Amino acid sequence: MNFVYYPGCSARGSSKDYELSTQAVCKALDINLVDIPDWNCCGSTPAHAVDTELSAALCVRNLDIAAQQEAELVLTPCPSCLSNLKLASKRMEDPAFRVRVDELLDGPSAKTFPPVTSVMQGIAENFDMEAIAARVRKSLKGLRLAAYYGCLMSRPAEIMNFGDPENPTLMESMLAACGAEMVDFPLKTACCGASFGIPERPMTARNSGRILDLATQLGVDAVIVACPLCQMNLDLRQPQASKEMGTSFNLPVLYFTQMMGIAFGLDHKDLGLGKLRVSADGLIRKLDELRRDSAAGSKAAEGGRS
Repeated sequence: MNFVYYPGCSARGSSKDYELSTQAVCKALDINLVDIPDWNCCGSTPAHAVDTELSAALCVRNLDIAAQQEAELVLTPCPSCLSNLKLASKRMEDPAFRVRVDELLDGPSAKTFPPVTSVMQGIAENFDMEAIAARVRKSLKGLRLAAYYGCLMSRPAEIMNFGDPENPTLMESMLAACGAEMVDFPLKTACCGASFGIPERPMTARNSGRILDLATQLGVDAVIVACPLCQMNLDLRQPQASKEMGTSFNLPVLYFTQMMGIAFGLDHKDLGLGKLRVSADGLIRKLDELRRDSAAGSKAAEGGRS
């Protein structure tokens, strides 16, 4: 199946591992992602903070190209991109706003735009949990994972359409289908500091530190995310969070697509695991040991029956 795809800027830079694992998992599911031709940045945080109409114009240009391609649906991996694209589409329902945005674009945009959804939802809407489980080659059984969505994926609820805005559960369902034990994580939608990692580093370190501290207390093997900014703040900036909290965190933070790829038995290079700051090697070793123990137990049981 083919889907029009908006990768977003991070996918080609700071979150290349997210892009690699997204492409690898989708390929394993026979999903072909086709980039919007000549796509541009959605504006992220800075654009709408400066000019709402300019921010919308950046997104509308992408949606307009997708409409010209007769796209029925656009998938994007990044919650910030998803939020901006959805908000722009909604705001264009206001005729006066549309006129001002079209002036910035030097011409009329499409009357209607294709809907936009996350890669996570796109997978789940086409593959139920049984179908995902059927693709598993290396079960995640024995791993305790915390699903962390961040503040944008599910809010505002009327725009994002991602289930319960305070307690989304889709990531848990998908990773549980891969065999993992998903812990109850009360901070799953708390803000990690987002794009304040540069102007407000102490605040970001505190926010991320709280999330990492709770995950550590719960004894998880990794925190699983779906947002490039969340991954950066929890992984790359883990030393700053450790300093702020007066401790020393060493907790892997992986994208949900990386964990699914591990479960699907995909090559770790294709999942970008080597790009993580906090290595996932320990997690992989634990999985390998669990599989060896399970195989040895099964062999012993067969010997006992014979």
